[in-house]
Amino acid sequence: MKKLHIKKGDTVYVNAGNDKGKTGKVLEVIPAKDRAIVEGVNIVSKSTKPNAKHPQGGIIKQEASIHISNLQLIDPKSGKPTRVAMKIEGDKKVRVAKKSGEEIK
Repeated sequence: MKKLHIKKGDTVYVNAGNDKGKTGKVLEVIPAKDRAIVEGVNIVSKSTKPNAKHPQGGIIKQEASIHISNLQLIDPKSGKPTRVAMKIEGDKKVRVAKKSGEEIK
């Protein structure tokens, strides 16, 4: 499995595409396709048949995936977008923000 710089639950900034400038929480990461689903970003309309969850059916707005290269992690210290470095501390690999040097949990 690929090792990506973004994980589920991270807050990210969109730096390219129609939703450029938006921030949101990562709901799901799809490593096989290098994509992620971000809350409130890349909203698409989808037609659905009636089912238990949506008894009426019709058009539903939902988040679609966005390529990982268009996302940047938000620095926990400054709150601005930053690149990510991998650092080895003891026997563990941790993510570190390039801007502040702070560990990303």
